[in-house]
Amino acid sequence: MTGVASESRHLSVHVERPPAEVYAYAADPLHLPEWAPGLCTAVERDAQRWFADSGMGRIELTFTPANPYGVLDHDVLLPGGETFHNPMRVLPHDDGSELVFTLRRQPGMTDADFERDAAAVQADLEALKRVVESR
Repeated sequence: MTGVASESRHLSVHVERPPAEVYAYAADPLHLPEWAPGLCTAVERDAQRWFADSGMGRIELTFTPANPYGVLDHDVLLPGGETFHNPMRVLPHDDGSELVFTLRRQPGMTDADFERDAAAVQADLEALKRVVESR
């Protein structure tokens, strides 16, 4: 494979809840509109596939199978056919958890667009923290 690897940024937030609790909540796609409104406003399951209404149109979401390792990776398929892989983890940290999302810069993305995406993801992680800690 040739070319330059895209830039990645790891965004995280500490959540004062056990990893299993954070994972259980975040792994349920029906909770996405509550903590990731920038991604979607509604989620539904159609047979074995998940779909969401977003500012980009109707998107398809594919999630990694349930696992004991805190892996919450998910793919977002846009209406135009482009797929984005989003690595996400819940890690044990001190007396709670660390939630980590890896943001990847897309080809041709400006610095301003990358920073805007990073701010949106960080806001979603902060929202997830608030929701889980208030439960």
